[in-house]
Amino acid sequence: MANIKQQKKRIGITARQRLENLRFRSTVKTLTKRLQSAVDEGEAAKIEAEHKQLVQWIDKAAARGAMHRNAAARKKSQATRLVAGK
Repeated sequence: MANIKQQKKRIGITARQRLENLRFRSTVKTLTKRLQSAVDEGEAAKIEAEHKQLVQWIDKAAARGAMHRNAAARKKSQATRLVAGK
């Protein structure tokens, strides 16, 4: 346990950041599953909307540092291949 006041602050800050990173990663996974189900249904408008939302979340996650930029690029590429293979 930290004795120093600044370290106690840092523990709180990192805990909040960890939860925010978890939220970004979890949302990207959820949106990927939604895109997959939209592709399975075959509804073009829904596929486009889900793909757009997924790409936006991936970009936000990469910009915030919750996801490495190469991992973000890989996930966007996978999503695009999923849409193209409908």
